Amino acid sequence: MAKKVRSPNPQGKGLCSVIDRLNDLQQHVNAPPKPITQIASELFTSLFILESRIRFKPVLDRKYWLYRKGDNYHLSLISPKEWHQSLSGHYIGECRLHPDLTWSLALSEETQNNRLLMEEIHFRRQAFDKKLKSAEQLNETLPVFVNDFSYHSRVLASALAFSLASSMRQTDILGLSFDQALKLECGPITKTHDDV
Repeated sequence: MAKKVRSPNPQGKGLCSVIDRLNDLQQHVNAPPKPITQIASELFTSLFILESRIRFKPVLDRKYWLYRKGDNYHLSLISPKEWHQSLSGHYIGECRLHPDLTWSLALSEETQNNRLLMEEIHFRRQAFDKKLKSAEQLNETLPVFVNDFSYHSRVLASALAFSLASSMRQTDILGLSFDQALKLECGPITKTHDDV
């Protein structure tokens, strides 16, 4: 009987190029047309999560948990019920990667009641909105390549940029500014999932 050999590289990093991983993600992306306000909200939430430390390969439609320890955020496979806060840090909320490669974040009750943390999120959103509104074209704000991100965050951010660009293209707002896109927006916004 042959002994089973464990892979020293279970995440597969280095087995295929980043380009191959991106191509695979982009081929399976399901990006519907979306209004600019929805795109802005999903982009902010997704970047908020992708800016955290991610040391594993996230998959679609699975629950993950976001924590903050000190000034650092990290995404985890472990729920808050499975480990103590002294190890995990402050539980921020439950995350999910959707088929359109955007992320949702349902903030925990503790986070929602934490005034300082909510102010930080609010200030980050204000800075994001300012950057979005000052861009000449919406596509300039997409995270095509973010050098500061870890491997998995960088790949997912690039795939997110592809997905949101596809949604913008279908809505005919890709080359527009935020204000121009907002003027074209009509009808009710379809909320697909929770956003920060």
